[in-house]
Amino acid sequence: MTREGWGVGKIALVLYPFGWGAVAVNLFFFNLIVSWVGVPVLPLHWALWGGAVLGVPVTYVFARHIRLLMDRADS
Repeated sequence: MTREGWGVGKIALVLYPFGWGAVAVNLFFFNLIVSWVGVPVLPLHWALWGGAVLGVPVTYVFARHIRLLMDRADS
């Protein structure tokens, strides 16, 4: 069976800005929560860089999941 539609790479590329933002927001808020126990607060630009780096594998895994759902819907 041949796949129709977008591949995982193209889906991941389109969804990457959303993954980056989601990871950055979650990193920042997680750090605010753990700051209650004495951990220093993470600067915003570090959370943005962390979101840029960690957003790549997170978005790729999500894109694979979306591709799997597309394949299931086609069959």
